[in-house]
Amino acid sequence: MVTVAITQTTWTGDKESMLDKHENFARDAAAQGADVICFQELFYGPYFGITEEKKYYSFAEPVDGPVVTRFAALAAELHLVMILPIYEEEMPGVYYNTAVVVEADGRVLGKYRKHHIPQLESFYEKFYFRPGNTGWPVFDTSVGKIGVTICYDRHFPEGWRVLGLGGAEIVFNPNASKPGLSNRLWELEQPAAAAANGYFVAVPNRVGKEDNEYGDKAVDFYGTSYVVDPQGNFVGEKGSGTHEELLVREIDLGLIRQVRDDWQFYRDRRPDVYGPIVAP
Repeated sequence: MVTVAITQTTWTGDKESMLDKHENFARDAAAQGADVICFQELFYGPYFGITEEKKYYSFAEPVDGPVVTRFAALAAELHLVMILPIYEEEMPGVYYNTAVVVEADGRVLGKYRKHHIPQLESFYEKFYFRPGNTGWPVFDTSVGKIGVTICYDRHFPEGWRVLGLGGAEIVFNPNASKPGLSNRLWELEQPAAAAANGYFVAVPNRVGKEDNEYGDKAVDFYGTSYVVDPQGNFVGEKGSGTHEELLVREIDLGLIRQVRDDWQFYRDRRPDVYGPIVAP
C-alpha cells in the first residue's frame, strides 16, 4: 500500500509565497501519511505560457538550484518522495519544462524533460522550452517505480506505453489545463492510459484564474486533479474545479499484477507491426 498526494492551486502573485504554500502542502501531506507527493506543472510560478515575454526566463534555474535544494531537504525531513515540476535552466538561453524526482532521503534521483511542446493560443510554450531529450526514465524509488509525463505529453499514447514497458507502477502527469478543447480529453485520456498500460496515474492540475498576473488574458484552470487505478477507475473523488486542494489517496500496487493477469496487453502487443507510428 502506498499513499499518494497531489496538489492544485493558483498563482499567489510571487514566487516566495508559492514556495511556502507548497512546503505547507508537503507538510500536510506527510502529516496525513503520504509517502509521495507531486505538485502541479511549473509549481512555483505563474503559468507563463499565456503570453510570450522574456521576463519569465528569470523563473528558470538549474536542477541543483535553490528550489530543488530546498525541497530535497524537506523531502529528507519528512521522509517523502517528491516530484518537483520546475522551469529548468541548462545554460542561459536553454530552458526545459522539467520534473525532478527526489527520494525520501533527499537524494535527487534524476529528471524528466517534457517532450511534446505545444504552440497554441494561450499555450505559447515553444517560446520558453526546448523539447525534452531525456527519453522516458522510470525511477526506482522507495515507494515503487515512478514515471513522469507533463501536461501536453498526455495526448500522445506512445509515451504512456514506453513508461509501462520500463516498469512504471505510478505515472505522475502534472498539468496546467484550462477549459476548451481539453475538457473531454481530461476525463478520457488518463483513465484510458492507466487501463491500457496497467498502472496507476496521478494528475495534479492548476486551478482558478491567474488574473493577478494576466488580467483579461487570464484563463480559468479547471483543477479536478485525480488518481486512477490500473482498471481506469477513480481512486476517491476528483479535486475541486474552483479552489486549491491537497488530495491524499491510498493505492494498492498489488492491483497491477491482478489487472495484468486479467488483461494480457503486454503479452499480446505486436511491435513488429507498429512501424508506421514511429515513421518520421
